Amino acid sequence: MNGTKGNIIVVGSGPTGLLLAGDLATAGVPVTVLEKRPHRISNLSRAFVLHARTLEQLDARGLADDLEAVGRPLDRLRLFGRLGMDLSDLPSRFQHLLVVPQYEVEKVLERRAVEAGVEFRYETEVAGLTQDADGVTVEARGPEGRTENLRAAYVVGADGMRSAVRDAIGLPFPGRSVIRSVVLADVRLTEKPPALLTVDAVGDAFAFLAPFGDGYYRVIGWHRSRNVPDDAPLDLAEVKEITRLALGRDFGMYDARWMSRFHSDERQAPAYRVGRVFLAGDAAHVHTPAGGQGMNTGLQDAANLSWKLAAVATGHADRALLDTYQAERHPVGRAVLRSSGGIVRLAMAKRPWTLAARAALTAFLNAVGPARRAVAAQVTGIGHRYPAPRGAHRLTGTRAPDVALAGGGRLYEALRGGRFVLITPEPYETEPARAGRLTVAHWASARRTTVLVRPDGYAAWAADPADAEGIEAALTAHVGA
Repeated sequence: MNGTKGNIIVVGSGPTGLLLAGDLATAGVPVTVLEKRPHRISNLSRAFVLHARTLEQLDARGLADDLEAVGRPLDRLRLFGRLGMDLSDLPSRFQHLLVVPQYEVEKVLERRAVEAGVEFRYETEVAGLTQDADGVTVEARGPEGRTENLRAAYVVGADGMRSAVRDAIGLPFPGRSVIRSVVLADVRLTEKPPALLTVDAVGDAFAFLAPFGDGYYRVIGWHRSRNVPDDAPLDLAEVKEITRLALGRDFGMYDARWMSRFHSDERQAPAYRVGRVFLAGDAAHVHTPAGGQGMNTGLQDAANLSWKLAAVATGHADRALLDTYQAERHPVGRAVLRSSGGIVRLAMAKRPWTLAARAALTAFLNAVGPARRAVAAQVTGIGHRYPAPRGAHRLTGTRAPDVALAGGGRLYEALRGGRFVLITPEPYETEPARAGRLTVAHWASARRTTVLVRPDGYAAWAADPADAEGIEAALTAHVGA
């Protein structure tokens, strides 16, 4: 790979890297994925939940229905004790979360990336990285230790918590370990749990059960008094004991095919971009698994960044557009750290005043509908919005709901081409040169607002009403001349 014009290197083939690479290749951008692991999708998975906003993003790529077919929907998420979230009234086509192992998500995203022409280099890791005004040079170490220099216009590090890309550009990863010695096990059960997702915290113990769908269940457990290194020996008896303490019984666990310990950190990089290098997913932020927001936040990072990189790499947007990735996604990452951290701290409350605060919050949220819906919007990603210029229409920066369009289609079907979508109440003809980057649609209702929706499903501009001159100015600013 000698030239830099337009090509992009993505480091890491987890869900974040796969979605990003697939988007770029679909937009016609040459993409190479570097992955230090061998080419296999493991059945060992930490993430098990897709939330509504992520399902919407996957729907905009024609992938959500495939995952709905293999996952199991759940319209209520229990956080701890009597506190739960009813998702059945979410303002989304997906009024549930989807319980589906991460490896099923990776299968779907990898297939799409391969079909789009992404080049994969497995057993290849980043040994060094330098950048200049024209591009980035990645020192890649392949199988048997061979190294070569690869050039790219941009590099995205989606290579996890111990990101080699983040280290290479000198970014710190401030934060701390919140929970130590969390146990993981994949087991069979002789007793079926009463719920699809089973989670609770009692006294000093916490446990979570989720099905893989192949007869095995993932167990995540923690006990306050058991603070040992990640490499300390672990046996099934310890997993069963923690589960009994937290859930009341161990459901007859047996046949553990895998067990491990890990510690849960809260960390966030101060910048998601340094020059021509970007961070996404766990390379940019990590947090506790409470609320199941980890994989979802990374996938939404990728959805935000991919269309911007594609627009710049293909010459349809100025490089200043790339600055908006930090401005939009860093605050979301910070909010997820706060919400997931708040959930786990309340779940593990022990002191009288923290127990009283948890009881008061539970009672408040169970009684006050708007507050309960606000929590659901935060955890599911439906409620995130991006900064808008002063004086902009109230819809600018907000998530666009999957509205019905004239002719029987839906907005998220119209987004499947990776284009902007202009929804207008009146006929509008745009320049032929924009045809590959813009779809013009009309409301199925009598609504008079005109909205320009970005490829990631957020409103770039809106007017109420709008004239042809205003629409043309908006299209020039956002879609290109």
